Amino acid sequence: MGADGRTGERAPVDLASLGEDFARDPYSVYAGLRARGPVHRVRMPEGAEAWLVVGYEEARAVLADPRLSKDWGNASPALPLGPQASGISMLSTDPPDHTRLRKLVAREFTARRVEALEPRVREIADGLLDTMLKEPGRRADLVDAYAFPLPITVICELLGVPSLDRDSFRAWSGIAVGNAGLEEKRAAKEAITGYLTGLLAEKRRQPGEDLLSALLHTADEDGDRLSADELLGMAWLLLVAGHETTVNLIANGTLALLTHPEQLALLRSDPSLTEGAVEEMLRYDGPVETPTYRFTVEPFEIGGTVIPGGGELVLAAIADADRDPERFAEPERFDIRRGPRGHLAFGHGIHHCLGAPLARLEGRVAVRALLDRCPDLALDIHPAAVSWRQGMLIRGPHRLPVRF
Repeated sequence: MGADGRTGERAPVDLASLGEDFARDPYSVYAGLRARGPVHRVRMPEGAEAWLVVGYEEARAVLADPRLSKDWGNASPALPLGPQASGISMLSTDPPDHTRLRKLVAREFTARRVEALEPRVREIADGLLDTMLKEPGRRADLVDAYAFPLPITVICELLGVPSLDRDSFRAWSGIAVGNAGLEEKRAAKEAITGYLTGLLAEKRRQPGEDLLSALLHTADEDGDRLSADELLGMAWLLLVAGHETTVNLIANGTLALLTHPEQLALLRSDPSLTEGAVEEMLRYDGPVETPTYRFTVEPFEIGGTVIPGGGELVLAAIADADRDPERFAEPERFDIRRGPRGHLAFGHGIHHCLGAPLARLEGRVAVRALLDRCPDLALDIHPAAVSWRQGMLIRGPHRLPVRF
């Protein structure tokens, strides 16, 4: 398929063949594509071909365009991928279903309710750091000791998940959002689905003062409620997306600080910069590389390229949009004093992340507590040796060895 989408002269750009090099540094690859134009046919590490849209304005337009569908029922039957999640959620529906689902859930994520969680998030962060600081040799994997357990603990408490086998769940979740084969993904999906189905059944028998219990009984002014499939989809979205993104916000953000010592020193000296620092972490190396999938339901033109209808997969490169020099001055520079400029880390349009306030809160608390408690924090590995997760959805390191 040609770069202009109208000819069959050029093979797709094979991102899959780039392997670990692409996982380590997708930004230079995207920048090279952006220099050639905003739309490219690519072969993903996940094993499918897609239309990749690069550049800030073009990606922002894709994220908000109602002509692209999130409903897997509109995906091409030839697409060698399936839904990452079970059930029906806001990430797999279009209006009016999406509008209805978001309305039923949004009341549980108001700014007031999220801010009320801050003392408990601080308590969890301090407890994890108490444990980490006792590690022999004052060394630890920051992902395992802090970046993963903090958000998974917060979301489990919020949802009312009493006891989660975190090692198993972490493995299932990583497979579900990564680039594993279809059979491995299917097995992980079934494992998470089985767990959540049992959890929801228990909540029906014995409701508590938690979010899942509230969603089981919530209704709008017309008596509308979530169906069984919608409850399953919402539980999946909240538990998986509710921790995966924040894990990598904390890990990627810490890595950015530790590889930019002047910015680390600045943030240590002025805690009032923490909020802006988290926004810059989200822009500079955010946890979502490309968002969940969109499909064409009719021929779709963007940037001079006509993408065919019939369920073609379209990806907006959020990672590239937030490094576009047309939008951000010196985008390769990590600058915690950079003013807010509308990064796309949480998406844009009607699918803008509902959990963004919670992710921001956890990011602020996690970073501040880490710096306050670990004055000698440093990387315990060369930055080039960090191993990155594969796939184009979630960006983050497998491990982040640190010393303190």
